[in-house]
Amino acid sequence: MAVSANRLELLQIADAVAREKSIDREVVIEAMAEAIQKAARSRYGAENEIRARINPQTGEIRLVRLLEVVDTVENDAVQIDLKSAQRRNPAAQLGDLIEDELPPVDFGRIAAQTAKQVIVQKVRDAERERQYDEYKDRIGEIVNGIVKRVEYGNVIVDLGRGEAIVRRDELLPRETFRNGDRVRAYIYDVRREQRGPQIFLSRSHPQFMAKLFAQEVPEIYDGIIEIKAVARDPGSRAKIAVLSNDSSIDPVGACVGMRGSRVQAVVNELQGEKIDIIQWSPDAATFIVNGLAPAEVVKVVLDEDAQRIEVVVPDDQLSLAIGRRGQNVRLASQLTGWDIDILTEAEESERRQAEFLSRTATFAEALDVDEMIAQLLASEGFASIEEVAYVDLDEIAEIEGFDEDTAQEIQSRALEYIERQNAEFDAKRRELGVADEVADVPGVTPKMMVAFGENDVKTVEDLAGCATDDLIGWNETVNGERKHQQGIIEGFDLTAEEANDLIMQARLKAGWITEADLASDEEEEAGETDEVGEEA
Repeated sequence: MAVSANRLELLQIADAVAREKSIDREVVIEAMAEAIQKAARSRYGAENEIRARINPQTGEIRLVRLLEVVDTVENDAVQIDLKSAQRRNPAAQLGDLIEDELPPVDFGRIAAQTAKQVIVQKVRDAERERQYDEYKDRIGEIVNGIVKRVEYGNVIVDLGRGEAIVRRDELLPRETFRNGDRVRAYIYDVRREQRGPQIFLSRSHPQFMAKLFAQEVPEIYDGIIEIKAVARDPGSRAKIAVLSNDSSIDPVGACVGMRGSRVQAVVNELQGEKIDIIQWSPDAATFIVNGLAPAEVVKVVLDEDAQRIEVVVPDDQLSLAIGRRGQNVRLASQLTGWDIDILTEAEESERRQAEFLSRTATFAEALDVDEMIAQLLASEGFASIEEVAYVDLDEIAEIEGFDEDTAQEIQSRALEYIERQNAEFDAKRRELGVADEVADVPGVTPKMMVAFGENDVKTVEDLAGCATDDLIGWNETVNGERKHQQGIIEGFDLTAEEANDLIMQARLKAGWITEADLASDEEEEAGETDEVGEEA
């Protein structure tokens, strides 16, 4: 009876540990078997290949020694000859393993302590694996927990079935927690580390606010309203862009709720963080104007290639548009993904005047005409000598006070000026070592070749190896700030598509691709454009 009581107790312990640690009972029994196996090795000798087996139904423990069947026995602790093996099992063959039953072991104090350590370590490893498997698929969820302790500003949170950390920089400013406080946070990362799985929580992550809205606004949870973008200055101010898939539902009103109840619940959770709820628009200009609310906007000028926009506001709205320490415009920029330059009406007027004077001076000098003619050209919208040189002659002749002969003379002078400039550029690009073949690439101008030479692009192969961003520049986010990196020929008013065409022509010239490759690429692009058009 004593034996069966011990067996029953063994299974009860395995059940209790499995329940407490939320791991499989089989894992605990396996850990116990390994512990008994280790203790048996120390009793019978480490040179023996011993296996322990525990019956999960009865709790019966069996100890066996494994012996390999061989022709010639060299180590009788792990080997047995074929004749002896066949006496035990007539079906035994060379290479088989024979089990040799061993008597039960009485554990001494040291063996029991070793067994305990093995079981504890195995159970801990299983618990860590269970915790990692459970939380790795929950990244992006909001969880509730209780503050277990605070270490150097980092908050350790008990999630019930695991432990997580909210690092100091992931908390809201001036937010403090004490042991026992309830905390709600967003799981943004789960990693396997040496000391076990680490669950990282955040209360300052933009998606924390988005998930809070999803909990408070049923229409977001149901997918009727989409959260398109979020920008936060944690603890201070935030902007969230929403879109309704149902024309009968106002997305902003739904998120605000009756008397602001829904948005207030989110504000309270975020320690009073002010939230601007903005209607998302596929039109960049409209979206950016909405994003700068509450400031009023007079007009916008977009540069789609550089993802940059100039916004003109009334003089009395400038401080509101920029916000305290630039907060409003910074959040609008993060929300929309565009770089935003804000000008007052007075500043824009001054700049237009400066541009007008600059163009007038350029035309007067390059075309050798008096100031009045130069001003007329500038006021008619001509921005460069190239425009004057290559525009239809009638457009110049139609300017008030001009006739066909005057237009012909002005255009001739513009063409002569460009030829002189091109000769100077050609001489300079030769000095820089730019190969003549680069000039044969369709779309390349002498001025471009000088820019190529100054940036160490000296052969057709060099140009073919460029990316579109290398030519026209690109934007990147560094330490949370959006920065623009200058391109080789950024000031040449080339679109991304034109820059790409230039590179493809260089690759064709270099022999990297064929005309057929180029044609198939163009067909694919045309097909994609048609598909987008049909969807729209």
